[in-house]
Amino acid sequence: MAITGIELHHLRCFVALAEERHFTRAADRLALSQPTVSRTIRRLEELLGYRVLERTTRQVTLTAAGERLYDELRVLLPRLTAALRPAPDAPLFRIGFAWGFPATWPQAAIERFEAETGVGARVFRRDAALAGVDSGEVDIAILRGRVTAPGMTAVTLLHERRIAAVSVRSELAARDEISWRELAGRRLVLNQVSGTTDPSDWPADERPEVAVRCGNFDEWLEAVAGNRGIGVVPESIGRQRVHPFVSFVAIPDAPLLPLRLVYPRNDEHPLTRRFLAHARATVRQCEGGRGSGSESGNGHGSASGGAGGDGRAGGGVGVPEPVDAPVAEPGAGRATDADAEAGAHLAGPRP
Repeated sequence: MAITGIELHHLRCFVALAEERHFTRAADRLALSQPTVSRTIRRLEELLGYRVLERTTRQVTLTAAGERLYDELRVLLPRLTAALRPAPDAPLFRIGFAWGFPATWPQAAIERFEAETGVGARVFRRDAALAGVDSGEVDIAILRGRVTAPGMTAVTLLHERRIAAVSVRSELAARDEISWRELAGRRLVLNQVSGTTDPSDWPADERPEVAVRCGNFDEWLEAVAGNRGIGVVPESIGRQRVHPFVSFVAIPDAPLLPLRLVYPRNDEHPLTRRFLAHARATVRQCEGGRGSGSESGNGHGSASGGAGGDGRAGGGVGVPEPVDAPVAEPGAGRATDADAEAGAHLAGPRP
């Protein structure tokens, strides 16, 4: 007789019930509800074509067929679990970033990912626009702002407020805020390799002068600390106290900055979607994200989805889409209705 449709969760549920002899205890052991355990056992019996339990109001006992099945499974299931577990020398899941690694959700997402998959995850910093995901150095990259990535897929997780980074010697260090338009009259320090802000983020007739162009975040940070100009970064960077000689000033009307996970469209790591799922869930918990959305474009488009109530995490945890399809240049299009409702222009700007 051919038996089809039986899955591991049916067998694990049966073994737990056979050992606990109690539906509630088996449900607690499996982190399931009691009705779910009952339905799973009933479905197993349907697929097998015979009863494995004798049910009474007071106890659970195995039928003779159930005893025979349990004797086999208590040996086979641990061996199967061991065979499926990743080998100790299995390759790591590699997560890349260029600068400003988020301080909240990634560690929680990594912990959950490792606990579920048994595969270790490691974070790598790469001073490159795509943090090594395009060259195969990492399996997925955490990136902000514009993403020019032929052959890549991006998922927008959240949107962050932006703040101005200034030297403690600057007169701006004593201010509570500065407007986006006022920054156009200031000299900027740019990270031209992996930064998220560019003069083109302002109207053509109101663009700031570039004082210093840097090749990575550390150079950018020292130039700001040295009072060579002003930088613009996500609000989360200001919470990390990155430099004793750098102060941060709010920019209430600055365009929000999208944060994305980027990975190869073809030949993605087998566990990429599992990490994405944990990242989405953790962002919702840690950052207050809501809704769903995605980014499609060549790195010069606007991100869909509105901002969350805290101005940081908004839509953008939805279906992944390619990021090399033609879309509008910054400032050329209008914000979506969701963006307008949130009071935020989400053009993918570039520190």
